[in-house]
Amino acid sequence: MDRLSAMQTFVRVVETGSFSAVAREQSSTQGAVSKQVAALEKYLGVRLLVRTTRAVTTTDDGLRYFEEARRLVAEIDEAESHLRQGEKTLSGTLRVATSIGYGLRVLLPHVRSFLQANPDVTIDLKLDDGFVDLIEQGIDVAVRIGKLEDSALIARRIGTSRRVLVAAATYITQRGPAAGEPRIPQDLLHHPCLVYTGLRTGNQWEFETVDGSTVSVRVHGPMQTNNSEVLRSCIKNGLGIGYLPDWLIADLLESGEVVELMKDWLTQPIPINLISPAARNHSAKVKAFRDHVATALSQN
Repeated sequence: MDRLSAMQTFVRVVETGSFSAVAREQSSTQGAVSKQVAALEKYLGVRLLVRTTRAVTTTDDGLRYFEEARRLVAEIDEAESHLRQGEKTLSGTLRVATSIGYGLRVLLPHVRSFLQANPDVTIDLKLDDGFVDLIEQGIDVAVRIGKLEDSALIARRIGTSRRVLVAAATYITQRGPAAGEPRIPQDLLHHPCLVYTGLRTGNQWEFETVDGSTVSVRVHGPMQTNNSEVLRSCIKNGLGIGYLPDWLIADLLESGEVVELMKDWLTQPIPINLISPAARNHSAKVKAFRDHVATALSQN
């Protein structure tokens, strides 16, 4: 039995609460993961986990061992990171997470250039518009757009975003002069609006004037979706008006395929951060990736 490997596997099983999740991480099988943990239990002479059909929980001994094992695994990772920093060579797997739209539209080119500069690194890129728990899913670095709620995470600001009201260039002309172009938020009540359900505010769209006053309106339309790329496509094809982050439709605005509406109405800038669990802050790969992305974005 490789004790370090078994310890790392045990830590991830406890963090994820799932043998199958760890098997996917390791490109292994649930049976192989279970055998590793069972071998560790046999070596230690104690039962670490209680397995049921619905959950995996720690015993009292397992919880005590988990706290120590997690600390040791983090220290080993840190020691290896410092060594590799000294060698100027990065290797191993880096798990990165971001939303689908940001991953495709912004991050992916920088992932590619990072891999070109570090050929011994493998990146496991998770694109998901839902909330991603960094600890549970073993993520090293994630892009978080919006206010940070978890103070235990290490954050590095890489930019800001703002929401813009947009429609296909053909949208207004197809509707005819009688419908007009929305000039104030209340005008949106007379237009089909496409809603991204991943936002806490949902179909309640908020706008701000140059003098700082705020107006919100509850919009309606033919479709809503939790996928930003689907929303982008529907707006591009003239299905209705959308309220999207600027980075998601920057290329369409530049090409003239979509146009910005109600330019006199503003939104507060939204922070964009690279975040990592505190235990991964000293990882050479994490530091290098954060520096690479931050530098690349500052030059855009």
